[in-house]
Amino acid sequence: MKDGEFEITLVSPGSPELASKYRAELDAVSDRWEYWDIETQGRLFPVTRMRHVFASEPIPVASDRSSAGASLVARELARQPDIVVLDFPHCAVLVPERIDVPSVVFTHNVEAEIFRRHIDVAWNPFIRQLWRSQTRKMEEFEGRTLARFDAVVAVAERDARAFADHYGIEDARVISTGVDLEFFDFKPPAPAGCALFLGSMDWLANIDAMNWLMDDIWPLICAAKPDARLKIVGRNPPDALVNRAKSRRLNWEFTGFVEDVRDHVGDVAAFIIPLRVGGGTRIKVFEAMAMGMPVISTSIGVEGLPLVEDEHYLCADDAESFARMTFDVMSNDDLGRKLSATANGFVRENFSSVRAAREFEQICVSVLDGGADSARQAREIG
Repeated sequence: MKDGEFEITLVSPGSPELASKYRAELDAVSDRWEYWDIETQGRLFPVTRMRHVFASEPIPVASDRSSAGASLVARELARQPDIVVLDFPHCAVLVPERIDVPSVVFTHNVEAEIFRRHIDVAWNPFIRQLWRSQTRKMEEFEGRTLARFDAVVAVAERDARAFADHYGIEDARVISTGVDLEFFDFKPPAPAGCALFLGSMDWLANIDAMNWLMDDIWPLICAAKPDARLKIVGRNPPDALVNRAKSRRLNWEFTGFVEDVRDHVGDVAAFIIPLRVGGGTRIKVFEAMAMGMPVISTSIGVEGLPLVEDEHYLCADDAESFARMTFDVMSNDDLGRKLSATANGFVRENFSSVRAAREFEQICVSVLDGGADSARQAREIG
């Protein structure tokens, strides 16, 4: 949206070091960046965060509360912007209950759906009950929060339907996923290369995926291909997961946070997404396809994306099928190149970031033309 209809002020956590390090990136997406200081999270943060289990809000939402963040947002609202956009419903804890300018909330998932799926995969009865409690809190928070804004933007038609079915949000807008096609340039998959998983490793859905891969899928892959390698690219891999992989002598590499994922894909033959928990759309799927990596995924891993199974990706929802398809792609260069070329062409034809930005900009313009409270009032009347 930069250099379009709006002058953009970005408000987020930050630091002087980040401002200096990412100046070019910040200038590319915003005209002005205002930040509040990032709160230091020590090694005990995952434990101390659990105090929020007793909060009325779900733990991830309660954890996002920040007096410094709320104060900065209040100062920026006092400047009377034409429109306010929240990225993720969680950000609503930083804004007043009523915003007297047109407002948009951009959703990336159906958050309560992700929580419900954690109930299904939790093996510990206590953890399962905790997820039930958290799911109820997230359903209440998500429904109440989405109704506060003039427009709700979803990244998949199925998400928009879920908002209508569960929360009565009948007018959610949907925009296509956008990929920076110049940044994520195409390279053919590496012959006899490794498998790659990409995702933040402090997200519970990704941790569950790696545990399932380690316990049920990877042994089957190694039985057919003893030299199989896996690269896990993503910040903050849990020590417990890393140590389990080491104790089993798995040929797994945990990179942790990386500045540029493109530096780590040159030897990749297969991009794997063994997600059992998740929601929304997967921008990383399209980015992988843009870079030429063949994709093997569960149904949940590509949920919400208009992809054709066996043409754009291979789908496997059980351990045996996932292992077999991953082995096939890692061992059959022709299969990998065919999937790569077809998926890459599909993404480049339909999902540029420029198109997505213009779609979102038009939503903002239409909300601005309608004025504050228009959609909220319509929902109340309906």
